[in-house]
Amino acid sequence: MTETTTTPATGGATGGVRTLLRWEGAALAAACMVFYSYFEGSWWMFALLLLAPDLSFLGYLAGPRAGAAAYNAAHAAILPMLLGIFAMVMPSALAMHLSLIWCAHIGLDRALGYGLKYDAGFSFTHLGRIGKGK
Repeated sequence: MTETTTTPATGGATGGVRTLLRWEGAALAAACMVFYSYFEGSWWMFALLLLAPDLSFLGYLAGPRAGAAAYNAAHAAILPMLLGIFAMVMPSALAMHLSLIWCAHIGLDRALGYGLKYDAGFSFTHLGRIGKGK
């Protein structure tokens, strides 16, 4: 896992680094589901909202740059983490549940190899190329 090479066109991770990032995503998803259960969230709500961040794909209707920005805003961990902090400070069970669902989605995406997008196109991610053209 010492390989740190990148692809010239996108900077996507390869080799052991890519594998480590995917395992990290799986661990994030698993931890979020454990905490979701601990905080007694509704599994119906979990199932209903798990794919909600993927609505950010609609940004691609405005082009690859806008699509990548919208996708990355919905798939970067910072916003759901801030929501989780808000949930702890306020306190708000709903905000905590939403934060954990959102983070679980991000973790599952990473585990499956779907990374943050470059504006070169949807298939160019920080975890390498995805899709048929890879």
